[in-house]
Amino acid sequence: MPMSIKAQARTNPNYGKPPGERNIEELLDSGVINLDKPSGPTSHQVTSWVQKIFGVKAGHGGTLDPKVTGVLPIALSNATKAIGIRVEKEYACIMRLHKDVGEKKIRDACKKFVGEIYQIPPVQSAVKREMRKRRIFNIDILEIDGRDVLFKVGCEAGTYIRTLCVDMGKEISCGAHMEELRRTKSGKFEEKNSVTLHDLLDSYIFWKENGIEEELRKIVKPMEFLLDHLPKIIIRDSAVDAICHGANLALPGILRIDDGVEKNDLVAIKTLKGEGVALVKATMSAKGILQKDRGIAANINRVLMNKGTYPPIWKKS
Repeated sequence: MPMSIKAQARTNPNYGKPPGERNIEELLDSGVINLDKPSGPTSHQVTSWVQKIFGVKAGHGGTLDPKVTGVLPIALSNATKAIGIRVEKEYACIMRLHKDVGEKKIRDACKKFVGEIYQIPPVQSAVKREMRKRRIFNIDILEIDGRDVLFKVGCEAGTYIRTLCVDMGKEISCGAHMEELRRTKSGKFEEKNSVTLHDLLDSYIFWKENGIEEELRKIVKPMEFLLDHLPKIIIRDSAVDAICHGANLALPGILRIDDGVEKNDLVAIKTLKGEGVALVKATMSAKGILQKDRGIAANINRVLMNKGTYPPIWKKS
């Protein structure tokens, strides 16, 4: 997204650090992993294993059912503050029809589910079973083999593919259920870049016992990777610590802003070095922020950076 400059400033090299320059200990304190979840264990069990390997707190984003495999983002220690952001998901699914049906009827029925749909979560889900609206971005049928339909679906977070299969089966007038499911994408995390628990353990042992950190660096990414899909505001060094103490973002602290920011958008606040400082909710658009010199541009949603990373250049009222 293009950015506009509101003011010019330099960053002090004595404070903070570009995410790509963090050492292994710093990455384990605020890193994220694109894990390929195996079939069998729950998402919580897999996260617990990662926690035991590294000896730090961990949390996962977007729970997968025990039999479902694929992309499971896992945040370490301080990065767990950023793991709950809603992102688009992509799945590869095998839907099993309950009767033989012609291919054209299957394809025509699936097309009707692209766009906004209404769902009631399945009985097995851990959330309240009430009608909810979700968006399906695309449904691409890859193969039809008898009663098995292999398709890829891109969807909004919180979409239940199990329910989608049942609803599509009703539309086809034959009945259907989800036979197999794999998550292939979650925000910026993609299947092609995911790693197994074995990869994770091996890379950690290589570093811990032999001092070889190359493989671990490939696996553990900086926390900022979780923020890549969000619009951004870059702030002055002098504004960072105030934000870390929970202050809302005032206009004088802003240096650059993504042109697409609109009022009420969730926005990532970053330093000039590219470090994630906080998540905020914009109180005005990018245009308004560029035109005004005083006022609050965004309200704090969640602080990501530790207090004291940058010096306090502000006074309590």
